[in-house]
Amino acid sequence: MLDRLPDAEADLDPDDGAVETAELVVTDDVLVKAFALGPGAELDAHEHGDSTNVFHVLRGTVTVLQGDDEEAVEAPGVVLHERGVVHGARNDTDETVVFTASLCPLPN
Repeated sequence: MLDRLPDAEADLDPDDGAVETAELVVTDDVLVKAFALGPGAELDAHEHGDSTNVFHVLRGTVTVLQGDDEEAVEAPGVVLHERGVVHGARNDTDETVVFTASLCPLPN
């Protein structure tokens, strides 16, 4: 099977307030991870100084934090985080939300 998401997503079942992840693609150039946020969970704000990060919202509605801004992004959705921009995510809903994060290029 070429699609790596179904098997990974089947293993992601976070409790309320929890974040679970699965690596989908890891190469010398790129990292793609799946994130599942249970209700009330938060991916702490952070930045990648040498890499661009893109969220692909696959299921549910995730509140995306970027710098001083935040916005609820409903699936399907795509959010670009430029290099060095502080970003994170929060689940303000009663359902698990799932998104992938692609990081490129990988930091040295």
